[in-house]
Parts: sequence; structure tokens; C-alpha cells
Amino acid sequence: MKIKIFNKTTKIASASMLVASCLFAGAAMAKDSVKVGVVSFLTGPAAGVFGVPAKQGAQIVIDAINNGTMPAPYNTQGFAGAKMNPVFSDESGGGTKQVGLFRDFVEKQKVDAMIGYISSGNCMAIGPIADELKMLTVFSTCGTPRLYEEKLRSHVFRTQANAVGDSLAAARYIVDMYPNEKNYTGINQNYAWGQDSYKFFELGMKQMSPDSKGSDKPQFPKLFVGQYGTEISALSLDKAKVVHSSFWNGDIEAFTLQAMVRGFFQKKIFVSSVGGSAVDALGKKFPDGIVMGTRGNVGLLARDNKDSLNLWFIGEYKKRFNALPLGPSYQYARSILAYKFAMDKAMKKAGKFPTQDQVIAAMKNIKFKSFTETISMARGGGHQAVHSVGYGLTKYNKKGKTPGAEKVKMYGPECIYPPAGTKSEDWINAGMPGAKCN
Repeated sequence: MKIKIFNKTTKIASASMLVASCLFAGAAMAKDSVKVGVVSFLTGPAAGVFGVPAKQGAQIVIDAINNGTMPAPYNTQGFAGAKMNPVFSDESGGGTKQVGLFRDFVEKQKVDAMIGYISSGNCMAIGPIADELKMLTVFSTCGTPRLYEEKLRSHVFRTQANAVGDSLAAARYIVDMYPNEKNYTGINQNYAWGQDSYKFFELGMKQMSPDSKGSDKPQFPKLFVGQYGTEISALSLDKAKVVHSSFWNGDIEAFTLQAMVRGFFQKKIFVSSVGGSAVDALGKKFPDGIVMGTRGNVGLLARDNKDSLNLWFIGEYKKRFNALPLGPSYQYARSILAYKFAMDKAMKKAGKFPTQDQVIAAMKNIKFKSFTETISMARGGGHQAVHSVGYGLTKYNKKGKTPGAEKVKMYGPECIYPPAGTKSEDWINAGMPGAKCN
């Protein structure tokens, strides 16, 4: 009798535990918020013109998505219904420091995802760790092609195209606009981004203008050195008229001001692949006629784009920060859009709040609308974005008192990136078979 009572009680207790377990599991399926680390330069020379505008671009989109005030197609509230709790972190300090901070985000702060990173060096350091720790990571800006060409990544996505497209588009613009110029050189920072940028510009020039010739003495100063008198003298004496540069942050501003007082830009055709931030920072002081890129159809080159999403972004940015969004503002905002797109897609397929693996599966090979065009995650095994890249000539709008560009040309992905599964250098050296540039 006692045994029966005990068994009956045990069964009731077991049933109660089962119900509680099911209720707990049901609650775990939905989340009110997701915790995401967002990393950009918040201190140091790269903060003012890159890191802070990047953070601001991300913040505008995060807030709008959290509040459900974003325009279509992102007008549903939240990320799979959850609000994002962004934890902003400083990218300064180098790769070793960033790896340590990344581990802290994953192992101690228990984030749901990581978004950001501007420096190519930092991305190369973080990539393997993200895969090792199995943490969904969306790189927003860094450009080195080595990230996916050396090894495919399981947990890392990049919503910004790599330096190959920037460099090849620069070469095409020179060949299109200055066909009689046959000598070129460069000044680029001496690390992965600068080395890769000039390398692919030179390879592109050799293919697109076979009778052109690169200088024997391109300049590679240290990152963030800030003083370029020696390099400006060397470039001025070089017979090459075309000068390529992938300088960014305060370096492009410093170089521009130092070169301008020496009449450098009257003698040379200066090609800047990512100097749009300096155009805005220096305003009417920035010289007209510089060949300027923005790593896509963003920033300076997107000012006249009438897409409703772009007009919203520019309007919100001006209202909140009393400034125009720069290239990094777009790049970070774009990575937030990609994360929302993948989260919502994964939830729709799963029928419940998605796991990280489901979000990763949903993000592979996606095509998502950005502010001026559709971005395709069509390289790197579906983890690497491609998009158009444009160049134009800087021209200050005196009437509107805003920086601008004229003679803008956009080059589509099929023109400036190799087919999926093909290494960039091999493709270029083979004559860029299949490239479509009309």
C-alpha cells in the first residue's frame, strides 16, 4: 500500500517536473534580446574618421530595428523579434589585444554574435579564433583578400567586399579616364591592407594596360606614421604621374595637407581607394580633381543616390549627428542589416527563435538589400560579399557647401571580382577571363 502511494506520488512529481521542463524549454525558444559585441576604433588615430562614424552608422540602424521604425524591407521589429543589446568595444591596440577581448566577449560575456572590425590585421587575427570558439562573427569593413583565399571560414562572414575589387576598379578608372598615362607608382601603408591594395592595382594595370609600367620605388611607410615629407619628395621626383594610395584614417588627411602645400596634386594624378573620409573632414580644403573611391557605392559617392533606404539613412544620420554618413557608417550599418536578414530568415524557416547554427546556415549565400544596391554573399563559400565599386573626381559644391564627386563610374561585381572558388591573383594573371565590364 505504501509502495503504491509512493509510486503514485513519484509519478505525479515526475509529471510535474516534465511539465515544468517543457514550459522552461518553450520559454528558452524565444528571446527578448540578443547581446552582440560591436567593435570599431573608438580611440586613437583611426577613431575620428573611421571608428566613430562606423559606430554611429551601426547605432542608427540598431535603434531603428529595435524600435520597428526602419523602412522596408527591414520594417519588422527586432532581430528574429529580439531587440539587440549592443556592447561597443574599442578596436585599438593590435591583433593580440583584440583576440583577448574577443575571447572575453565569447567566454565571459556570453554574446550571441560579434560584429565589426576595420583593420585587415585584426580580421586576420580574429578569423581563426572565431571559428575555433564557434562564434558567429560578421566583419564590417576590413579588406584583405587573404581572409577567405587562404582558408574558408565556418563562422565568419564579411559584408564588405575585399581589396581586389577596390584596386581593380581603380585601375579600370585610370585606363578609362586617362588612357595615355602609362607610368604609375603608389604610397600605401606597410601592412596587409596597403600591400594587397597596391599589389592588385599593379596587377590590374598590367592586364588592362599592357604597355604601362610600375615604378621601381613605390612607397610603403609605417602604419599611422603621420609624416610624409620624404615619401612626397620621392614621389615628386618619380616620373610616374599616376600615384595609387590606400591610405585611410588620419593618414590620408595628413598626406593630403602635406602634399597640397608642395603643389603635389597639380603634378600628379592621385588615386585614393578609401580616402572619402578625408574629403568630408577637410571640406573645402580638400583639393578638387582627386580620383576618389569609397569601397563601394557608399559615402561620398552615394550622396546623389535616391533609393528610399539611402535617403532615410542620410536623413537620420544628419538629424542625429549633424553630419553626412561616411563610408564606414554605411559599412557597419550594412553588417547590421545582414544580421537582421539572416536572423529573420532563420526564424521563419525554423518556426521558432533560431539557434546560431541556423542563423549561420541562413546567412550563407544570401542576397540582401543595402542602402544603394543588393549585396550578394557570393564568394568565400557563401561567406564573402561582392558589390559594385565606384570612383569619381572630387569636386567641392560651393553652392551647397558640401563635398561631392563628378565623373563617377561604377564597376559591377562581375567586372572586378574573380568567379567563386578562383584565387584573385590567378584570375588576374590569366587575363581576368569572363570579366564583364560594360
